[in-house]
Amino acid sequence: MVQIITDSTCDLEKSMLEEFDIAVIPLSVNLDGRQFWDGIDLTLDELYRLVHKSGALPKTAAPTPGEFIALFNKFPEDIVFIGISSNASATVQNARLAAVDLPQKNIQVVDSLNLTTGLGIQAMEAAELARKGFSAKEIAEHIKIFRTRIHTAFIVDTMEYLYMGGRCSALQNVMSSLLKIRPLIYMQPNGSLGVKKKIRGSRAKALQGLLDDVREDAALIDTRRIFITYNRCEEDADFIKQEILKILPAKEVHLTITGTVVASHCGPKTISIQYALRDMEQK
Repeated sequence: MVQIITDSTCDLEKSMLEEFDIAVIPLSVNLDGRQFWDGIDLTLDELYRLVHKSGALPKTAAPTPGEFIALFNKFPEDIVFIGISSNASATVQNARLAAVDLPQKNIQVVDSLNLTTGLGIQAMEAAELARKGFSAKEIAEHIKIFRTRIHTAFIVDTMEYLYMGGRCSALQNVMSSLLKIRPLIYMQPNGSLGVKKKIRGSRAKALQGLLDDVREDAALIDTRRIFITYNRCEEDADFIKQEILKILPAKEVHLTITGTVVASHCGPKTISIQYALRDMEQK
C-alpha cells in the first residue's frame, strides 16, 4: 500500500494520524535562541510565554532535504508526500529535492496550496485512496484536483503577529486595532493568503462572518468532514461547531488545535474553518 506523508502544519490530532496511517515530518520553530520541533517539544503556552518574554516573533523553518531523505528511506513502499503551500514554506521544494536524490524510489510530491487542516483534509483523502489500492501517481493526480475544492478561512484576534511577521504594515496594525477591524483571511487558489473582507466590530461579528461563508457554500459542501482549527478559544470553537450543525448535516465536525508553527504567524485566539466542496461531476 502507498505510504502517505504530510508535514506537521496539517494540525491533525495524533489519533487521526494513526487511524489513517499518515506519517508526519515536523517543521521547526526557533525562539529565544533555541530550536523546537512542531508538535513534539513546544506547547502553545510555552510558545506565547517566550514570545512575550523576548518581544520577537519565532522563526519557523522547513525540514531540510536531508531530513526528508532520512524519512523517505524508512518506508519501502511508494510514497505520496503532501505539504504546506509552497507560497508559505520551502517544505515542498525540499521534499522535491529529496525525491530527486532517491531515484530508486517512487516518491510523488504534491503542493497542497493550503495550510493547517486544509492540508490535513488532503492527507486524509489521499490515505483513503491508498487503502483502496490506488497507485502513488493516481493519488497524486487526484489530490492536485481535489486541492482546488478546499476552502480555508480564518480570523485572527490581533494583527500583531501578522505585523511582526511582515504580513502587514505598522500602519495597518495600528489602524486595525484602533478601528477594531478583523480581517477574514482565506487561502487563495495559488496558495497565498488573501483578505476576503474586513469586518469591523466585535469578535462575535467576526465569528458570524466565518459562518456566513459556510452558509453561502452549504449546498456545495462535502459533508464527510469539516474542521474547526483554533487556539486558546475553545468556547468559540464549540459555538462554531454547533452553528455549523444547524446549517448543514455534516457527518463529522472535528475540533483541532493549531500547531506551534501556524500559531507563530497568526497568534492566540485564531480560529479557522476548513472543508472540501463536493465534486460536481459526481452524482
